[in-house]
Amino acid sequence: MARMPVAERRSRLLAAAFDVIARHGVAGATTRAVVEAAGMKLASFHYAFASREELLAELVAEVVDSQQVVLEVTSGSGSSLETVLELGLRSYFAQVRADPLRERAMFELTQYSIRTPGMRELAAKQYERYRSLAAESLAEAAQRTGAVWQRPLPDLAADLVVFTDGITLAWLADGDDERADRSIRFAARALAAEAVPNTDTDTDTDTDTDTGIRPPTAEHHESRSPESRSPERTRDDHRA
Repeated sequence: MARMPVAERRSRLLAAAFDVIARHGVAGATTRAVVEAAGMKLASFHYAFASREELLAELVAEVVDSQQVVLEVTSGSGSSLETVLELGLRSYFAQVRADPLRERAMFELTQYSIRTPGMRELAAKQYERYRSLAAESLAEAAQRTGAVWQRPLPDLAADLVVFTDGITLAWLADGDDERADRSIRFAARALAAEAVPNTDTDTDTDTDTDTGIRPPTAEHHESRSPESRSPERTRDDHRA
């Protein structure tokens, strides 16, 4: 029998480790359990990895790099921003319900990274990746619905990740679909409240692409009289 290439051996062990962690947690992902799940002999493990810790570190890095989307924007023109966000969150949650073991493994790996010396930066990188993907989704949702975010996209993206994490973890704990549905509707409503309709025809020049915020217009400045901007004048008028 031909010897298995090292790259294939590593790939099989990583996939097996993820499956074992999903079912039994990181503590259950012993070297023996991983090689058995991979259908390999224990002696072959060290041809691919120097240690279990090296395997887990690479697994965390692979999981982070493989994440492609936080909220999938599946609708657009003619729909409200709240509707688009709600549909995106429902699509995300459908994936969670379809493969809860994967989500459990993701949380397990995050906690392992946080607790393990030298690996905490991997957990930080994982959430940096989530927030970056969330910002892309929110920018697309706003563009499709003609909305403009009133807070910086990085801040809103962090809020979205908090929502998805909370909805996922709560559902993994209690399996309550109705409660998850209410949370999804609340999250969509709360995020949509952070935007206003875009009344400008040229969004490329009028919107700050780094923050997702439209700068104040001349009309906005003119609508505020000097008197309304001056606390001292207001106090003097009151005394008079």
